Parts: sequence; C-alpha cells; structure tokens
Amino acid sequence: MAVTFGVTGDERGDWAVLRVSGELDLMTSPALRQRVHDVVAEGHHSLVLDLSDVFFCDSSGVGVLIAARRLIRSCQGRLRLILPDRGAEDGSHVNRVLGALGVRRLFDVRPDIEAAVHDEADPLSA
Repeated sequence: MAVTFGVTGDERGDWAVLRVSGELDLMTSPALRQRVHDVVAEGHHSLVLDLSDVFFCDSSGVGVLIAARRLIRSCQGRLRLILPDRGAEDGSHVNRVLGALGVRRLFDVRPDIEAAVHDEADPLSA
C-alpha cells in the first residue's frame, strides 16, 4: 500500500508556508528537508511548516524539523510550526511525538495559519 506524501508551498505576507501531508518518515523526510533548503535559498527566512495533515512522524521526521530550526536560526529567521490541538485522544501526532521526546519547547507552535503569520498571536505553551 502506497502512502501519499506531499509538500505544497505558498506565501503569506513575509512568510513562506509549506503544507505537509501524509507520513513524515525515513522515506519522505528528505523531500521536506530539500523543500526547506530551497525556500531558504530563495531568500525566505520566515517559514511556517503546516503539519496539520501529518498523521505519522518518526525520528527522521523530527530530525528534519530540528535541522530546519537550526537552518532558520543560522539566518536569523523565524520558524513556526502549525500543530493543531484537537484534544488528548485525537490531537496532532507530531505534537505528541515532539512532546514525548522533550523537544516541543524548541519550537514556536501555533494552532493555525492565521496565528502563525501574525506576530501578535501568542505561541501555544509547551
């Protein structure tokens, strides 16, 4: 059974937005890593990764998120993740994985695109 993975991008003001869907794992994480590098190479240093439609994330996916954070910080940029909080039982898988690994606090997490692209929105607590 083939699992669909996708990364689509657009711009919202000063922000580049990458919407990720499917499984973020060993097979698909290199595609996301490349897209992040491409966006930065194009001169975008404010990046939103919309992970709302990622239903599975393994350690290689977490590694890509941490690498993206490091890359954006090296450019004095801003990285925000969209990880919707739908409750304990059906909340974001990525949110639970980052929390379990103790790295969620490293990221500026927002509930949706509107909150992510507006500076006045407060980040979700870790």
